[in-house]
Amino acid sequence: MITRKRPVAAVCALLAALTAGLACPAGAAAGEPTGQDAPKVDLVLDVSGSMRARDIDGQSRMAAAKQAFNEVLDATPEEVELGIRTLGADYPGDDRKTGCKDTAQLYPVGPLDRTEAKTAVATLTPTGWTPIGPALLKAADDLEGGDGSKRIVLISDGEDTCAPLDPCEVAREIAAKGIGLTIDTLGLVPTAKLSRQLSCIAEATGGTYTSVEHQDELTDRVNQLVDRAADPVVTPVPVEGAAECAKAPALKSGLYTDREEFGQQRWYRVHVLPGQELRASVSVAADRAVTPAYGVLLRAVTVHGREIVRGEAAGNGRTDVISTGLRHPEPERDGTDSDKPAAQAVCLAVTHSFSAASGVKTAPGLPLELTVDVVDGPSQAGDVASFGLGRGWWLLGALILTGFLAGLVWGWLSRWRVAIWRTD
Repeated sequence: MITRKRPVAAVCALLAALTAGLACPAGAAAGEPTGQDAPKVDLVLDVSGSMRARDIDGQSRMAAAKQAFNEVLDATPEEVELGIRTLGADYPGDDRKTGCKDTAQLYPVGPLDRTEAKTAVATLTPTGWTPIGPALLKAADDLEGGDGSKRIVLISDGEDTCAPLDPCEVAREIAAKGIGLTIDTLGLVPTAKLSRQLSCIAEATGGTYTSVEHQDELTDRVNQLVDRAADPVVTPVPVEGAAECAKAPALKSGLYTDREEFGQQRWYRVHVLPGQELRASVSVAADRAVTPAYGVLLRAVTVHGREIVRGEAAGNGRTDVISTGLRHPEPERDGTDSDKPAAQAVCLAVTHSFSAASGVKTAPGLPLELTVDVVDGPSQAGDVASFGLGRGWWLLGALILTGFLAGLVWGWLSRWRVAIWRTD
């Protein structure tokens, strides 16, 4: 059993649990890869006037983006449906209202005609405003339908110019729809303010932010993100946790999604056979404005209320998603009825300390994802701690033996030198 009295073991347990949360087992009963529909990617490119700046390998930002797009289009996997949307490409005027509507679908999301897509990209000229928020809303519409993976890749060199439509709030709104859409962002020669904005957009949907200052970096990163879209999709299974352990729904290995109100606690139940190990992790996302300090707690508890093990994490407002995990091995039992051992019911309790900012709606609750993995327990030789050192005991033993032998040799040499000195 893992307890908080062994910090090294607890850290290892948490890493194992989080690793388990990234991959669903082959025999999972929930959250299996669907693979039914083609993955979709919408590349959203900033074509505002600032893209004329010549600070990427001696060429303009627009020229670097075009070159990167051409190489990405050549390398796009056949199974990926790809589209291109622009922002700030058409309106050169000063009317803000009109400029903030300047987003268009340059190439529709669908089977890729590489020649046609390249021709469309070649026509782009840096022109107008930077309506990131409106462009994201339209890009989400571009990707509607199907249960394959959906990914927006936003490339911009400047902050949104269409406030109060905050692009970070737009990203949270998209995440709250539960359509499984991820937004990755890339900042071209970014300022600190742009980096904060693009990071916030990405984190709201579980995406990534990358700072780019060279053309080859842009090409490589966009290629990686397009390729990632072709990976199998794991669709979380909706579940409704209970207010107490006795009424908790029974879960098998898989990936689940739920919503938890502010100040609420959600309970789930997992049955673990003797000799098996329960690994669980949970992520809670802030899809709306919350106070800067918060945390999440995941506990494994017996049906009688005794805590077995826990995992906890804290946040300070720099990220919109916070995760933790735990690990509990159920020991083998001795007895005559060992052929049909009874399963032990373990209750998982999820609690978070997020609090809504003033004037923010508290319903529905914050989205959470819970990963449950029940596997064969650790072997006696492979994963059981020895003197609190786990698999590192043999290294310590080798170091002790080496030190002992080195001491004997050094002592013998010293005595031999003293004997020679006295003889001379």
